[in-house]
Amino acid sequence: MKFERRTKIKDDQWFDIIVYAIATVILIMILYPLLFVVSASFSDPSKVIGGEMWLLPKGFTLDAYKEVFETKEVWTGYKNTIIYTVLGTLINITLTTLAAYPLSRKDLPGRSIFMFIIAFTMFFSGGLIPTYLLVQSLGMVDTIWSMMIPTAIATYNLIVMRTYFQTSIPWELQEAALMDGSSNTRLLVSIILPLSKPIIAVMVLFYAVGHWNAYFNALIYLNSEHLYPLQIILRNILITNQNALMEGDAFGLGERLLLAESIKYSLIIVASIPVLLIYPFVQRHFIKGVMIGSLKG
Repeated sequence: MKFERRTKIKDDQWFDIIVYAIATVILIMILYPLLFVVSASFSDPSKVIGGEMWLLPKGFTLDAYKEVFETKEVWTGYKNTIIYTVLGTLINITLTTLAAYPLSRKDLPGRSIFMFIIAFTMFFSGGLIPTYLLVQSLGMVDTIWSMMIPTAIATYNLIVMRTYFQTSIPWELQEAALMDGSSNTRLLVSIILPLSKPIIAVMVLFYAVGHWNAYFNALIYLNSEHLYPLQIILRNILITNQNALMEGDAFGLGERLLLAESIKYSLIIVASIPVLLIYPFVQRHFIKGVMIGSLKG
């Protein structure tokens, strides 16, 4: 018996060692490209291209960041993206919650039909041209609303939130509140939402990251440069630098080529830092919400 127990303990130890070894390899594979991009953005581009820099910055310089932040359009893009992210996420959370909660109620007549219609949209859509014509007929083309209203509810997020309401908030608790005279609105505001902080944090992160990285809708619906989000501005900067290289003469071409190479790394950092700063504040709720909202469904 003791021999079997010792063998089991050794097997568990070897299992832990293998798991930690695999996790370490995966961590290095994910972390190294991120560290490389950060270091490359602060390094002399000639050393990056020459392969002299592999982890820590070489020839520290801020020329690429100066080039990016001296462009007025970058600040305009930041302002627009922050507006789209904050206002769009607020719309997303409000509408997703108002749709998911009724669909989670057992006393909603025909909820299976509603769920079938909603899930159907995950597999079949109207297509780009009909969608554009709809947005145009609503007068939202070249307005800030075209960046938020067409994507107001994500079907997957709606299903995850509905699953959370069904599996994590006891129906008996809701029945008790209704028997005590609580209205549906008060039940949602006073009981359901306070108990749904984890899934709300997940939805905020999902929607906020989606709005921050929004790119395609801006290309389709926006014509005015003062409405462009950050992603479009950064894309335009890269295209402008590439065109300048192609149209420039031989004199000074090497310097512009090196600067354009360095700008690519700095643009990645500029676009990614805000999202990376948000995640630590919602990490605890995020993990809990994903586990409960997805696995129990």
